[in-house]
Order: sequence, then C-alpha cells, then structure tokens
Amino acid sequence: MKPTMLPSRALWRSILFLLLLAGLVMSGNNAHPDKEPKKEVAIRYPKNELRDPVEVARYRWQQEELRRAVQVYFEKAVATGDIVGAAVSIVRGDSILLSEGIGESSVGTDRKVDAHTIFRLGSLSKGFTGVLAAKLVEEGKLGWKDKVKEFFPDFRLGTPTNTEQVTFGNLLSHTSGAPYHSFTNLVEAGIPMEQIVGKFREVQPVSKPGSLYSYQNALFAISGEMMEKATGEDLDAALKKRFFDPLGMCSAVMDYETMSAMTNVAMPHIKWKRGWRSRKLNDHYYNALAAGGINASALDMAKWMRFLLGHNPEIMDRMSLESAFSPVVEIKGRSKYYQRWRGHISSHYGYGWRIHKFRELPGEAVKTMWHHGGSVNNFRNEIALYPEDDLGICVLLNSNSRLATHVIPELYQIISEVVRQEPVEMASNYLHE
Repeated sequence: MKPTMLPSRALWRSILFLLLLAGLVMSGNNAHPDKEPKKEVAIRYPKNELRDPVEVARYRWQQEELRRAVQVYFEKAVATGDIVGAAVSIVRGDSILLSEGIGESSVGTDRKVDAHTIFRLGSLSKGFTGVLAAKLVEEGKLGWKDKVKEFFPDFRLGTPTNTEQVTFGNLLSHTSGAPYHSFTNLVEAGIPMEQIVGKFREVQPVSKPGSLYSYQNALFAISGEMMEKATGEDLDAALKKRFFDPLGMCSAVMDYETMSAMTNVAMPHIKWKRGWRSRKLNDHYYNALAAGGINASALDMAKWMRFLLGHNPEIMDRMSLESAFSPVVEIKGRSKYYQRWRGHISSHYGYGWRIHKFRELPGEAVKTMWHHGGSVNNFRNEIALYPEDDLGICVLLNSNSRLATHVIPELYQIISEVVRQEPVEMASNYLHE
C-alpha cells in the first residue's frame, strides 16, 4: 500500500491564503450584528478605482496585524507602569489604519480610553495654528512678512529698528529674537494676551529677528491675536469654520468650560509612589489658544493627519498647505530628544512644525518628517507625518511619560515591518510549525 502524500508547506500556504482571501471578500457582504462591534477605523478607497481583491486582502491583513502589534506595544507600557492610557492614530494614504484607545482615561476606574476620548493637546495646537496661518496667507488676509507692530502699536522688542523687523512669520517660527520661553510664566498664570504683548518692552533680545531659533509660547500666541485682527474672527471660530467642521472633527474643543463638561475626557496623571494618581483638568493655555489650548480625540487627529497629507484638496490647496512645513530656521545641537532618534540628520522649524531629515538605514535615501510634541496639564503628546510614505502617526498620553520621547520612531519601525510583509507571509503566521 502506497503511503499518503502530504501537500508541501508552500502548497498549504497557498491554499490557506486563498481560503483567507475568499473569507475576507465574503465578509464584506455578511454582517454579524450579534458580534461585538469593531474598534473605530475607516477604510477609504480612491474614487472610481477598481478594488483588486488581493489588494483588499493585503490592506485588511496589514490593518489587523498593525492593530495587534500596536496593542501589544501599549499594553506592555500600561502593564509596566510607563503610562496610564493612550489614544493612538495611524493614517496611511487616504485611509485611517488605526484610531483607538488603550488603558484607562482615569486610573483606578473602569473608564477606558477609546477613539473618541478627548485629550489636551498642548503644543500640538501650534501645528493647527501654523496651518491656519498658511490658509489665511492663501486667502490674502495676512502675509508671512506682515509686521507685528502694524497690528499692535504698543509692541516693543529691543530697539525701534529691531521692533520694526519682527514679523508674523517670526512669531510662528520662534525667530523673533526673544530669550527662550519669554513670559511663558504669564501665559500659565492666565494673563490675557493683550496685556502680555506690552510686557515685551522689558525684554532684551538675544538675536536679530529671523536669525536664531528660540522656542516661545507667549510670542507664538500673539500670532493668533494677529489672525483675529486680520479676519475679525475669534481663533476658535476660524479653526472650526476652515478645518474642524469640514473635516468632521466633531469632538475638538477649545475652551475650559466645554472640556470640563464633557464625559469622555482623559484625566491628567502624575507619578505617585509606585503608580499614578489622577489630577484635575486646569485652565492653562486657553488664554493662549494658538500655542496650546486645543483639545481633541484620536479620531479627530486621524482626520487632521489625513488632511495634512493632502487628501482633502477641496479644503486647502496642497502648495499652500505645505508652506507651513517650509524650513525657516535650523534647530542646532544634539540635546533635543528627537535629535537622538536613529538616523537623524537635521532639524528645522517651519510655521508651527518641526521638520526633520533622517535615513532609515545608512546609505538609504534621505526622508522628511513633520513633527511636534506637546505637554500641558500633565498630558504628553506626539505627532509625526512622513510625506514620502504618505503616513501619519499621533499618540496622546494622559501622563507625562518618558515613553513620548521614543514612541514615534518605535511605532514607525512597527509600521514599516508590517507594511513590508507579503500576504503569504502573513498567512504563514497562523500555520503551526
């Protein structure tokens, strides 16, 4: 009697992949209302483009593999006490690959972070301000070289000659010449911006306008006051009308009262003994909305990143949009956490954004990253976009965790590994050796 011939492993993989493909294609036509709903994601395809079933299967596999890998990454961080909770968004092309929460919105409760949980963004707000500025330049309402003095006659920074040279673009690129973090203490104390503007007569500049990067909150926030004067609109109304409403960023809020009244809100946390303790929301930076007063969810940030990558041209011309990411001034040195990321070459600041150049591996092509971090009220956040890869990553944390200093390159590595996988290789992950 002849022995039974077993199919080869390659044949088994091929059979498994075909079965998998059939199941994935059919799953789109067979809903299961009794099953638990999937987490918030959005699959979008280019209009009028035929959907290749193999590419659909590849996309869905990548999405599921990515979700699992990211979940493992953040669940480990929760288990080791590195973070309390996180809201994560990943966008590739015109698709939101992932938008979900991990961990608790308030420690010791059953309140879990999800795609709709609101976080304070801190200085991620500057990215919104920079893009709004580019939009107003596109509309002809402002120019990058408009003088601050023309909008605020009482503004002084050094000599009259120096004062006359400070522009709208200088405010947005941290190149006004003021010392590092001038009057940030007054911003955090809640002093109205119209009072802080006049305080700069007391400041001795450290450089000529446009020549040196020196990070600011108060001066950056004055750019928002200039926009309000130029448009006759409050900054929150301008952002809502031009971006938040058209993009469907339904939960983005920009004032303390609204934020405090919402139920699905992440609470800030501080380290306490061997764990974490929740704190109250405070009202810092709502007087300086342009610099740090915006709040949003993971899903909001996913929609925002998709727009930034150029997938909503009906809202803003792509060239005007990318002008916010034009390098204005070099960020010198190697002391910043992002300057120590693997493959880092250089860093510049544009208008509300840092622009990094890097190589994934030695000898490979140089790539670009548009990036910013944010910290306020014990929240800590990171956003990064990779225009060559048509990729965006945003991580919102309700604790001031050191994880933030390396989460972007680590997630980028996870995404790169998943995207490089082939469908048969993905299928083989489910074969028993």
